[in-house]
Amino acid sequence: MSEYGSPEEIARQWQGAAERQDLVLLDGFHALKHALRFGADVRFAVAEEPEAVRGLARELAPDVEADVARLVRRAPLKGLLARVHPTGVAALAVRPGRAEGRARLDARPRTAPIVLLDNPRNLGNVGAVVRLAAGFGATGVVTRGDLDPWHPNVVRAGAGLHYATTVDRVELDTLPPGPLYALDPEGEDIRALTLPDEALLAFGSERHGISPELRARADHLVSLPMRPQVSSYNLATSVAMTLFHWGGPRESL
Repeated sequence: MSEYGSPEEIARQWQGAAERQDLVLLDGFHALKHALRFGADVRFAVAEEPEAVRGLARELAPDVEADVARLVRRAPLKGLLARVHPTGVAALAVRPGRAEGRARLDARPRTAPIVLLDNPRNLGNVGAVVRLAAGFGATGVVTRGDLDPWHPNVVRAGAGLHYATTVDRVELDTLPPGPLYALDPEGEDIRALTLPDEALLAFGSERHGISPELRARADHLVSLPMRPQVSSYNLATSVAMTLFHWGGPRESL
């Protein structure tokens, strides 16, 4: 794919590439920045004002400034995107291969838990969990159910940090190995537990909680402290509390 051409030609290139199932939309500068930092194969980026985007890289992410300068091209974003990000840039990157990601999920011993989302429904919540998992250094985020954890809205909410961890969809019979800790109101208070690095930390859907079949598979039921008459926490909040209790990335200690 040529880095040169008129804005109209660049727009045609984008439209052709955007139809490919193996490419992921990175919406906004922060998604592009994070993807580059964590080794994504970014094919190209488009912006109304490429110099402004290069300026953002120079100011906010000099470590990827050269890559941003090489990739960004001028094109009319309003004709290419349903919604233009305030930073005025979008990019397309290769979606990681599932086999390599699965190998990382199955590798033992692990140095950090895997977050399991059981039939989540809200795309933004799943993206927020990916962002949390990346920040805490979790081994990965896996989902059960029909939601695609690489949906463009999930990637947008995750700010490109899908590339900083492993993100995939699994079935009940293909769960990664490790003791399963399921968050459930009837479980043992998390404050009395030590969560091992090899744990699968399972969180139910925003409305229905852990499914009966996953609950039956759990090695431990775990509850978060909550004031009486408060019905629930937001999914991402629950994940954040649990990962914080686990301990976070070792290099930050």
